[in-house]
Amino acid sequence: MRIEQTASRLSPHILSALRIMSALLLLQHGLSKFFAFPAAMNRPALFSLFWFAGALELVFGTLLLVGLWTRLAAFILSGELAFAYFLGHAHRGFYPLTNGGEAAVLFCFVFLYIAFAGGGPWSIDAIRGRR
Repeated sequence: MRIEQTASRLSPHILSALRIMSALLLLQHGLSKFFAFPAAMNRPALFSLFWFAGALELVFGTLLLVGLWTRLAAFILSGELAFAYFLGHAHRGFYPLTNGGEAAVLFCFVFLYIAFAGGGPWSIDAIRGRR
């Protein structure tokens, strides 16, 4: 029973950690597209699909990182990653392992979960809710 109680008590904090780490991992993609950090990528053409993807990753990834409008940001990012999977990976084969879409699918479902679960106690949303 003790493990169950500990897990229940820590669950909201682990949700916040999942949100923060997922946002940091996603932000790498947007930062690479626009600022060549942490790795240089070809700059996307202005208003191309890659440009919009990078803009969504930067703006909503930052909101997700700090936990502001978490549910909306996570829902939009979940949709963006589903779109990215079907547009960029699915045509290469049925299985995500073989079509290179594992990260997109995983991000999509993690963000979908966060859209329903919220940002957890370590978020601006939680701080605003306590007032």
